[in-house]
Amino acid sequence: MMTGAAPSRGAALREPRRRVDGAMVAVPGDRCDHGPRSLPPESMAELPFAFSPSTPPPAPPPPPWEKGAGESGSAIPGPPPLPSAPAPPPAPARLNLEEPGTPAETPANLEAIVRVAFENNYSDVHLGVAEVPRFRNRGDIVPTPWPVTDAATFRNWLKEMLDPGQLDSFKQDKEFDGSHSFPFVRVRINLLETVQGSAMVLRLIPQEMPTLVNLGLPNVMKDLAAKPKGMILVTGATGSGKSTTLAALIDYINTTMKKHILTIEDPVEFVHSSKQSLIRQREVGSHTKLFQNALRAALREDPDVILIGEIRDQETLSTAIKASQTGHLVFGTLHTNSAVRTVERVLGMYPPQEQEGVRRAVAETLLGVISQGLLKTTDGKRAAFHDIFINTDACRDYIMRGELDEIEAIMARSAFDGMQTANQALAKLVQEGRATSEEVLSHSLKPGELAQTLRGRT
Repeated sequence: MMTGAAPSRGAALREPRRRVDGAMVAVPGDRCDHGPRSLPPESMAELPFAFSPSTPPPAPPPPPWEKGAGESGSAIPGPPPLPSAPAPPPAPARLNLEEPGTPAETPANLEAIVRVAFENNYSDVHLGVAEVPRFRNRGDIVPTPWPVTDAATFRNWLKEMLDPGQLDSFKQDKEFDGSHSFPFVRVRINLLETVQGSAMVLRLIPQEMPTLVNLGLPNVMKDLAAKPKGMILVTGATGSGKSTTLAALIDYINTTMKKHILTIEDPVEFVHSSKQSLIRQREVGSHTKLFQNALRAALREDPDVILIGEIRDQETLSTAIKASQTGHLVFGTLHTNSAVRTVERVLGMYPPQEQEGVRRAVAETLLGVISQGLLKTTDGKRAAFHDIFINTDACRDYIMRGELDEIEAIMARSAFDGMQTANQALAKLVQEGRATSEEVLSHSLKPGELAQTLRGRT
């Protein structure tokens, strides 16, 4: 413990000090305790900066850069200008959700809307009450900048295409399928009722007839179309181009052969004119009341070729098989996405107790299956890819035994018969630089297998 007297109060006091020639010196006068105290007047007078209480403080000298030219010394340049405030960051670009070719002004009528789709190569028009009009472009649904459609506008659009009887049919049935021809394009019509109100989808059908050459379809298609009898199935998802492929096959027969071609469609899409062949097209609802009635009647109308718009049920399939067994070439469509699954779907329409007879009938009549899809290409368009099955003798045996898993393996190694798998077609698009790996993998039913092929592994 420290000992000794405590420091006196005077030891804690400090004398006022000032700076003289850079050194701090004590100023005589009172000591300060809790803060500085006023100096006596005589001490204040001794300070170099002292002034009398009655004398105002001198004004500060002007800055050197404000000296006149006549004063001693040259003028000193002024201070550099203050940096300007940084410019605000640019506003983010406004996202343009509109398609490049879509005008900002609302078209005056339905025909004008369809013309916008036609001029921009959009495939579909989507219109509905309480919705803004939309288009389908390269598989994507895109909105327009036009206002929401009200019920009165929608009714006026319907009146541009439908007659009073068709309007009544839609009102009663709550749905309608049909077609209409504008001066520049034909459209397939589908009407429906929804929670928001009535709606429609218009599929644009090119006026120029597609051909096998223009579509770049494999040569085996010509071989199939030249068969005198049998059943050919063109399959794929909605919007995959089935109708276009069928139209090209029918056009090939119409152009190169002397046949009687009869089509039963719901609705008629591509309108053919008789060339080498005689062609007659019937639309369900307009030219026949029931699809099945028209198909049964077709067998008595001396056709060589029968096109069935869609095989929807067992009755239609049975009639198609019967027609192909009795000397007719039959074309039909199904909503399946591969050749093997198409055969499975056909057989699956019948109960187990009928399977043996159905497998035999299908094995004898089925000529081939063309299953197709569409994907986006690197040039901003779309291209088709095909899964092609040709019913050779070996495949017939597998169908009759119900061993369908073996068929795809045969397809992969039977290019000389015109067969190919979808993965082979997709890999070829990548090899040709027409599609990206990511795009083809998203459309493959076996992406792992395709990825190995693209990496060069077997």
